[in-house]
Formats: sequence, structure tokens, C-alpha cells
Amino acid sequence: MYHVRDQHGVLGTTELKRRFPNLEAKLLEKAESIFPVRVTKSWAERIEAYDGPLARQVLPTEEELIPIPADTPDPVGERFRRPVPWVVHKHPDRVLLLVTRRCHLYCRYCFRRDQHDSKEPSTDEMAQAFEYLAQSGAKELILSGGDPLALSNAKIDALLTKGQSLVHRVRIHSRAPITAPHRVNEGLLDVLRKHPPIWMVVHCNHPNELSADVRSALGRLVDLGIPVLNQSVLLKGVNDDPQTLVDLSEALLTLRVHPYYLHHTDPVPGNASFRVSISRGLEIHQEMSRHLGGIGLPRYVIDLPD
Repeated sequence: MYHVRDQHGVLGTTELKRRFPNLEAKLLEKAESIFPVRVTKSWAERIEAYDGPLARQVLPTEEELIPIPADTPDPVGERFRRPVPWVVHKHPDRVLLLVTRRCHLYCRYCFRRDQHDSKEPSTDEMAQAFEYLAQSGAKELILSGGDPLALSNAKIDALLTKGQSLVHRVRIHSRAPITAPHRVNEGLLDVLRKHPPIWMVVHCNHPNELSADVRSALGRLVDLGIPVLNQSVLLKGVNDDPQTLVDLSEALLTLRVHPYYLHHTDPVPGNASFRVSISRGLEIHQEMSRHLGGIGLPRYVIDLPD
């Protein structure tokens, strides 16, 4: 089985409308035609208000249907750095392998909004990707997507076995411990236990995302000896104030998760309502630096196409 059967599931259209009566059926239909609306039950249970920071990340709005001149279809410049299918090679020391386009939950600000179909690397494409990795000179492989933890444990095991035979380190970038914490199950832990050293980079934007089951999932990873780092995205109406991000960093440190990056929002078509100006982003980061020690202050990162 290639993908994990998620018994906890995502909310169907009927359940979405029941839980969020303010979500208009016509808007949902239009948004779905451009970028899927997928909300895990775990995430939905954490939503406190329709216009709150967790709902805003996953429920569509009219604004995302309106193109603006500042939209950039390939905001981080991946399109021209794909030497073979499913591989992105932007930095000499590391190669990124897109192992799936599926996610448990789809964030409305996603910079890969144009890559949400059910396509997967074929056997031949995966072989070609690993052949490229072997001759690339890279020391590190990053498994990304989509979400690598949308794959079955057997598939993850195979990817780690092959990847670690070719590079010094493998990194897994996944939002699943935050959006679908049940995914960090014993089967997955058994696979990860076989393949040290592995680094895990998760993605949490707001303290309210850190529910008890998420904290437990992160703890299981850390207890296994896996370094866990967090990437956040600076999002208008979600976390664009210093105190929210300070609280997030403090909570992550308590969970033994390193606040790694704070990403400036990539201007992909459809996410204009989330964008914060660079000047405001720098102000927020400067204010954070007054309240956080060295290990608690994430790096503020702007990823340009060039």
C-alpha cells in the first residue's frame, strides 16, 4: 500500500458545512476547483472561531479567488531547478525529493498550490531521482512533497534505506505531526528507529495548534532521538504579531522542538490575504529578539525566486 489509510480522516463536504455554517457552498465549490479544501478532524477540533487563526489557515475565502499583479506562480524558483522529475536542487549540499503531492490537510497559503493532484513518482522516475542524487555531490536528502508522511510506512522505509545509502543525512519535512498527529504511530516509529540519523522538520504557525495529541506526537519523535525543528510562515491574521510568535517559540522549546525558521510568505497566486510586508516582518522579528534567547529565536527567511 503506497499511502496510509487514515482512519481518523478528513472532514467531508457535508461535515465541513455543518461545522462551519458561515462557509458558503458556492465559495467552497469555487475554491475546490482551484485548490482542495481538506481539513483533518483533529485540526477541526482545535478551531475555536470561524475567523480565528486555525480556521483562517484551512478554510477558503473570496480573496484567494482574485488574482493580483504581485502574484508569482513560482515564488521560490523551483521550476528551473528541477534537473529530473520530482527533484529540486537549489543548493549544492542538499537535494530535495518530492515524494508525493498529497497532504493530510491543505494550507490555503501553500507555495505549491499548483501541485495538489494525486500524481506520484513512477518506479522509473524514482530510480532516475536516486541516480541523480548519487552523482549530485549532495550530502543531504530532504524528503518533501506534499507530505512524506502521507506515504505508507513501507514506502517511507524504502525511501530512507535508499537515501541513506547515498548521502550523509536525510531530513523529513512534514506537517503531519501537527495536522494529523495520530500519524506518528508505532509503525512509523519502528521505521524511523531503524534509520538514524534522521532529522524531522515540522510546520507549526500558532500556539493553538499545539493540542495535547500534537504535543504527544512531537514527544514520541524527540524521545526516539530524532532532532525536531519547526518552520513557521509569517501569516497576516494568524501570527503577525510578536507576542504570538514568542509564545509559539516558548511552547516549542518546552516540547524540545527548536524554532528553526520564520518564513516570509511566498507570494503564490491565491494567498495575497496572508501576506505581510517585509518591513513589518523585520519589525516583528526585531521585537521577538528582545524576548527570546538564542535557541528560541527563529531565523527570518525570505526565499526569492533567484
